[in-house]
Amino acid sequence: MITLDSPLTAVLGGAQPAKRKKFETGLGLHTVGDLIHHFPRRYLETGSLTKVDDLQVGQMLCVVGEISSSEIKQYTDRRSGRPAYRVEAVLDTDGPRLGMTFFAKNANTAGWHQRRVAEGNRGVFVGKADRFRDRWQLVNPQLTIFGVADEEDAEVPDIGGLYPIYPLTKGVLSWDVARAVRFALDLVDEVPEILPADLRAAYGVIDVDQAYRWVHRPDDRDQVGRALHRFRFTEALVTQLVLGRRRRAARALGTTSRDGGDGFLVRTFDERLPFTLTDGQRSVGKQIDTDLGAAHPMNRLLQGEVGSGKTLVALRAMLRVVDSGGQAALLAPTEVLAQQHHRSIVAMLGDLAVGGLLGDGTCVELLTGSMTKTQRTEPLSRLASGEAGIVIGTHALLEGNVQFADLGLVVVDEQHRFGVEQRAALTAKAQTPPHLLVMTATPIPRTVAMTVFGDLETSTLAELPAGRAPIQTNLVPTVDHPTWIDRVWSRLREEVGKGHQAYVVCPRISGDVAEAEQVESVDVDEDGEEIPATAPATAVEDLVRDLADGPLAGLRLAMLHGRMPAEEKDATMRAFAAGEIDVLVSTTVIEVGVDVANATAMVIMDADRFGVSQLHQLRGRVGRGGLPGLCLLVSAAEPYSPARERLDAVASTTDGFLLSRVDLEQRREGDVLGASQAGRRSSLERLRVLRDEDTIVAARKAAEELLDGDGLTAAPGLAEAVADLEASQQAGFVEKS
Repeated sequence: MITLDSPLTAVLGGAQPAKRKKFETGLGLHTVGDLIHHFPRRYLETGSLTKVDDLQVGQMLCVVGEISSSEIKQYTDRRSGRPAYRVEAVLDTDGPRLGMTFFAKNANTAGWHQRRVAEGNRGVFVGKADRFRDRWQLVNPQLTIFGVADEEDAEVPDIGGLYPIYPLTKGVLSWDVARAVRFALDLVDEVPEILPADLRAAYGVIDVDQAYRWVHRPDDRDQVGRALHRFRFTEALVTQLVLGRRRRAARALGTTSRDGGDGFLVRTFDERLPFTLTDGQRSVGKQIDTDLGAAHPMNRLLQGEVGSGKTLVALRAMLRVVDSGGQAALLAPTEVLAQQHHRSIVAMLGDLAVGGLLGDGTCVELLTGSMTKTQRTEPLSRLASGEAGIVIGTHALLEGNVQFADLGLVVVDEQHRFGVEQRAALTAKAQTPPHLLVMTATPIPRTVAMTVFGDLETSTLAELPAGRAPIQTNLVPTVDHPTWIDRVWSRLREEVGKGHQAYVVCPRISGDVAEAEQVESVDVDEDGEEIPATAPATAVEDLVRDLADGPLAGLRLAMLHGRMPAEEKDATMRAFAAGEIDVLVSTTVIEVGVDVANATAMVIMDADRFGVSQLHQLRGRVGRGGLPGLCLLVSAAEPYSPARERLDAVASTTDGFLLSRVDLEQRREGDVLGASQAGRRSSLERLRVLRDEDTIVAARKAAEELLDGDGLTAAPGLAEAVADLEASQQAGFVEKS
């Protein structure tokens, strides 16, 4: 009997051992269940394949054929004078031969193209017919390879109206997967159904067995849509049940109410502010005050644009907790950000940041990993005694020797930089469950908040404080205009000449070592394989020398990156903030928290190597002092490429919420949502939080109905799926508290 738990070999018996191993190691498929849950990434609409015996120029072709020749040719690019490459291939069909050409900027990319159209490969090819030098050509072809001519099983498959195209690995073709899946579906006795019949009827969801058959062997698009809706709804429902149970568990916890006492610190702080709080800051502040005064822990997400005043809102919440007799801790992801927060908070508080004998202030401590044992002794003592009401730190706050007298509030800045275990290690230091406020400057669409932060209440600061100047963003496409880079450096000299300062951001530290944490985005082809980069990434250490000896000679330049000692990083940032440095050449360590009002310009080198959100964060470092900001995105990305589309989007708007949607639409969603944190995969396998908004909303409603009723007692299969997610590492991805 074949079941979903049967080993994959049960349906791959006829395959060669090497190919069976590639299914397991390359695709991660070990059981029959893994195989049938390996869904097509798209479907090729073949309908009736084009007959090529009577061609016309401009005719769209969809043909089955075999590559009869393929070779790489090198030539000289007329514009740049540099070597370039093209791959020329010939496709044999049931009619005329068709030539195909693929252009590449380097040998790596040319080799990648040639592997796809290697001699003997057979598949389906789609493109427009054209004539060139009295020969038929297939222009801009899309191709799907399903067999190699010298293999025994290279026969043309039975192609219906929709032919499934699967995610692949090297050595495994789409036809290999399709054939194995068809065999498995014919042999599997029964696919367990975890959704109750009444729930399926109420939400228009088909049964699981039918869904598997329609997703792999559909007759039309309607069947594909209904099958995928079934799996997406199930995934959304399980996720929402986990989050719903957590919300209920959090509300059931008791904690110490932080009502603000006599409110001296908050009242005095507000009276001394040299500006008026925005309507959004006042509104969110009231929400937080209500949460802090409750008898159960606050679990709130505070999101807002760069410069919207999140830190001020968080500081007022921390002061309220101190007024209540408790302590607050702010956890920052980097020492640069922790030091910046400490300086700005101490400056905002003035003499209120000094614990007085009469209790008219509170000590504000800094704790980072680079501090010596001697430097930590007094801050640790003041935290343990309660003399220090506020502490700002990095991962050093999580160490076992850090003790609090009464930790009442934990604020986590840039929450996506921390894992669940790290947040739990800090909240565990409280005598009673502390209140939690997590902040992000990366705007989050509604369904992302509902899906990924579903156990948190969400507050949004949508407006910017008065005095924030607009930021002009321009793309500098060096592939189209190589000489424009000279104008970039001239523009920076102009800004410095006006008495201002500038950043230059690079994706690497040195020419031979990349900081993996800095590059968010990697472009991939439809099979998930990385598309080779066209040139090495710009490095801080190399560029600072080139600029000092060349276009920025005579200016005061300095560099900043993550491998520098903490003291040196802090000294550099202090010097930049004091105006002693004209141009800071840096990695993305300046991405968050750095606030230098006189910095008006930023150049981002190899901007295509960064994601939309990261670019938006970076440019938020300029225009913070009431002076107009300028951000120049330097890139050699080809026109019409995904990378170029990202950069065009960033240049076209400063609306972070709009860009967050663009980010989700373009990138692999798990990465956007932080699934790469601690090596975890996203629990969102089929869902796309923008595309599937209606499904997510419906699943949340269904989850609440189930939890408000008899729970999951009547749906043991669903209860098991929820327990599996809660117990797995993927639950750490869902859990944000």
